[in-house]
Amino acid sequence: MQKVESITSIPSNRLQFFPVMMFAIVMGFSGLSLVLKKMNEILYFPSIIALSFSFLSSVLFLVILFFYVKKFILYKEEVKKELSHPIRINFFAAISISMLLLSVLYRHSIVELSQILFIFGASIHIFLTFYTIRFWINNNLEIIHSNPAWFIPIVGNIIVPIAGKGFINDSVLYFFFSIGLFFWIILFAIILNRIMFHKQFAPKFMPTLFILIAPPAIGFLAYIKLTSSLDFFAHILYSLGLFFTILVFVMYKNYINIKFFISWWAFTFPMAAVTLSTILMYELTHEWFYGLLSYIFMSMTLLIVFLVAKETISHMLKKEICILE
Repeated sequence: MQKVESITSIPSNRLQFFPVMMFAIVMGFSGLSLVLKKMNEILYFPSIIALSFSFLSSVLFLVILFFYVKKFILYKEEVKKELSHPIRINFFAAISISMLLLSVLYRHSIVELSQILFIFGASIHIFLTFYTIRFWINNNLEIIHSNPAWFIPIVGNIIVPIAGKGFINDSVLYFFFSIGLFFWIILFAIILNRIMFHKQFAPKFMPTLFILIAPPAIGFLAYIKLTSSLDFFAHILYSLGLFFTILVFVMYKNYINIKFFISWWAFTFPMAAVTLSTILMYELTHEWFYGLLSYIFMSMTLLIVFLVAKETISHMLKKEICILE
């Protein structure tokens, strides 16, 4: 009984350290839910599994949102600290991205809810995009502050066309897509410079290297959604997503024996993104290779989400999450 209570309730003295990064959990589970849903549609995977994970994603979003709103009410100064932190500020966009992913999940089942989630998600995300860029411009950031988490608030705009197609004019969706695509190139150059010519990331940020997979993989999905064309540029986006996936696994030694941090959830959504793009490639080309790769990536995504969730629950029970760093 005590274990259940420790998961579903957070003492007020720990609530102030409830990190905004917790919304990355929703991104991970929502991404996996979309993968299972797409596997059901294209590769005849059992639908009950996708429905179960979709329900779990929704519950997790509501629970995490409840605790973060409670933190905002009781500990406004702590939230302000996160909003002025050069790294944590990027994770606020995980809130709006979670809404957009849930919007996609409910697109064909509860259209009204999907539309509401899209409107709120897109509105909050564009606000956070301008807020984050203004923060970068008005503060003296150092190269050591740069990491792949910078992609979340800016490049996350690429997700909007996936959720918004049919809800809003395509011109607006191209606006979001253009922002995400442009800043993906700019930020990637900055982060590559940091990786190659400066100190390595702290161990807790090593999992964020997986975020490199997400922009081209999500970009591919959004581009197909907008143009319905598997053309030269679409192939470039998918191939880059596949390249970065192979790259982060070639670097597997970087992730062995690192201590658990909530940033481990950075492993999950990018894997879901490249899995979704691979399933779409199979749907468009019917090449057996992409079908096989879809099952491989889905299995890896399931395994990664399971392992990270297990570690998260384990550290919650040990009260090693929501503490002062």
